[in-house]
Amino acid sequence: MSLFDSLSSVIGDALSGKPINLMSVAEDVFENAGGLDGILAQLNQSGLGHQVSSWIGTGDNLPISADQIRAALSSEQVQSLAAKFGVDISQVPELLAKHLPETVDQASPNGALPS
Repeated sequence: MSLFDSLSSVIGDALSGKPINLMSVAEDVFENAGGLDGILAQLNQSGLGHQVSSWIGTGDNLPISADQIRAALSSEQVQSLAAKFGVDISQVPELLAKHLPETVDQASPNGALPS
């Protein structure tokens, strides 16, 4: 399952009101995107290290905005995600901003990244 397929499943469930198994999704998503480190590196390189650190830590998760997601992802990535999710391209950053912090948080129990 690709990164986009995994995220598509989450977004589809979120849009239809179904419960989301974020840990399962995180494992698939991060494995297919260079691992959790690959996703976090892309966000860190975009200046979002403070938010990312909060998601990994044991405290509250700092939010990320749709605008920050837009800045961190290429337009090609956003277009591909929109196509895979079956949503308008404008919805992708909002959906990721809503679900990514909790997904990373659940993928890093006790404030530590999986090895």
